[in-house]
Amino acid sequence: MRASMVAAALALLLPEAASGRPITLAGLTFSDELGGVELHDGWGTGTSADPFVLVEEIRDDGPAILVIRGMRSRLGDAPDARFQLGFVLRKIVTNATNRPWHVFELELREKLERTSTYEDGLSFGQATHQQRPFAADRFGSVRMKDEPYDAVEFSDGLVEPGERVTVTAAITDYTPQDEFFLLQRRESPIAALPRMPPG
Repeated sequence: MRASMVAAALALLLPEAASGRPITLAGLTFSDELGGVELHDGWGTGTSADPFVLVEEIRDDGPAILVIRGMRSRLGDAPDARFQLGFVLRKIVTNATNRPWHVFELELREKLERTSTYEDGLSFGQATHQQRPFAADRFGSVRMKDEPYDAVEFSDGLVEPGERVTVTAAITDYTPQDEFFLLQRRESPIAALPRMPPG
């Protein structure tokens, strides 16, 4: 009896793991298995007219990583001619942390331990030569980072705890691997220290 009580108490102290199940849409599987984010729902076919939509929740201040599998099986399948070997992704994200988000950044990686290079073919639609459909309903600025790593940064806005933000981006991979990773960062600017009077 005492052992079971101790086990229950320990379970309460452990960080809560993501309980969302992988979501498969039009041959691609999105998973929250690495933690930091929990998937709740998803729909769409990945085209610009009908993007993949993922509903998710971020509860921690640390990395929030999605694992995406199945891109290689889409080789030769172009649901949208503008984004061949790619898709348009819209994310509806709830800020379930205790901190406001002043920045929301997405980064792509083929290998989790290192940044994506220009030669790996994975990017936010870098080689499409078309207008890339990046947007966010709570941020006024979008900045692309094609080098030295592949990222898109949404800024000039605010997402308070409990609020939702919707962001849209295009992802392409011209040398698709079995899986790749989408990292999501939320950073708040650090307030400057007050200037001390001389002496």
